[in-house]
Amino acid sequence: MSTRNKRLIVFACGFLIVVLLVAYAAVTGLLRQVYVAGMAEARILRRGYPLVTIRFSKIPGMNQVLIPAGEFTMGSNKDKTKSASPEHKVYLDAYWIDQVEVTNAMYKLCFEAGKCVHTARYDTYLDNPAYADYPVHYITWFEADAYCAWEGGRLPTEAEWEKAARGTYNLLYPWGNTAPEDSVLNYNGKYQDVRPAYDYFSGESPYGLLNMAGNVQEWVADWYSPDYYSNSPYKNPTGPTTGTLRVLRGGAYWDSALQVETIYRFKHDPTSAGAQRGIRCVQAAGQ
Repeated sequence: MSTRNKRLIVFACGFLIVVLLVAYAAVTGLLRQVYVAGMAEARILRRGYPLVTIRFSKIPGMNQVLIPAGEFTMGSNKDKTKSASPEHKVYLDAYWIDQVEVTNAMYKLCFEAGKCVHTARYDTYLDNPAYADYPVHYITWFEADAYCAWEGGRLPTEAEWEKAARGTYNLLYPWGNTAPEDSVLNYNGKYQDVRPAYDYFSGESPYGLLNMAGNVQEWVADWYSPDYYSNSPYKNPTGPTTGTLRVLRGGAYWDSALQVETIYRFKHDPTSAGAQRGIRCVQAAGQ
């Protein structure tokens, strides 16, 4: 066999391997995960922030971002609602957090595994393939908690959620301090519905997380107390020990510019599912 033919065979084999790898990545969802990670890192660099560590979750289509250990400023003395004041320093250990909101496709895997219940009866999206990439909604706090446990993690604390949204820069919104507009988030009734979890790269947080403002409100672990910030511990606060209402963060597609601020706190009955309530999970850095 001539040298030229040997080279052609090697080239053909290499090309076939690349095609198979791309096909595998596309089928398993890895291709999207690579794309989301790359786009997020590029925008982080463009904004002048340090690059982050991103890993592929075992859940198809999900990446997780490492939030480094350290201090950040939580709340604000300028909070108009007074429930997110006083401004105070908080130290958090490192943790991994989902880069995007949990989608219908991801939640359905938990349902099919028998570890999650179906979404509320009036939800028509979970079983519709057209909405596979949209954030799961009509979720109670208990259902969100069960999903995160199945994923191998838990719901974030308020402090963990807020640091992931605003970084160490005291940002009023995930993208900065400029007022919201339709290109960076889904809010204020623009679409009157949820949008895909992979949309709005231009509104990502300093750590490259998408939709930390708008789209769906996200359940967090904490009980709600209007004055908790006045006596919150400095290190790894987990909220009040008891309560009747749980906290949601981030705002949703109907919410206003005020309600999508990184400091804004919603409170709700944990047994109530709704169109604007969704999930994002965390894991300890050692997991």
